[in-house]
Amino acid sequence: MPISSAIKGLQSIKSMQNVVKSGIPNKENSDFIKLYMFEKERTRLKSEEIRILLRLEFIQGRLKEIQDHYDQQAILMHTPEPSDSAPKKTEEAKSDFKTMSIDY
Repeated sequence: MPISSAIKGLQSIKSMQNVVKSGIPNKENSDFIKLYMFEKERTRLKSEEIRILLRLEFIQGRLKEIQDHYDQQAILMHTPEPSDSAPKKTEEAKSDFKTMSIDY
């Protein structure tokens, strides 16, 4: 009554886990897959490089604008102002404001 011995290969089912076999039967065919994957990666990296260079160009342009603004402000801060104009500016600032009383 040995039912298990009647089925061919039933005894060796667990032994199939120990078999190490490549998913690709011929190792020569894997070169085409590798070339395909390398080509895909190369195109992806090229497009990423283009995006990074465009972003870098924008960042460098913005940094140049900021540096130009700093240079202009530094020139304005280092130019000496006449001493007569300084009191006039404070008087003008005071005359711009009006005071009002508010009743609660």
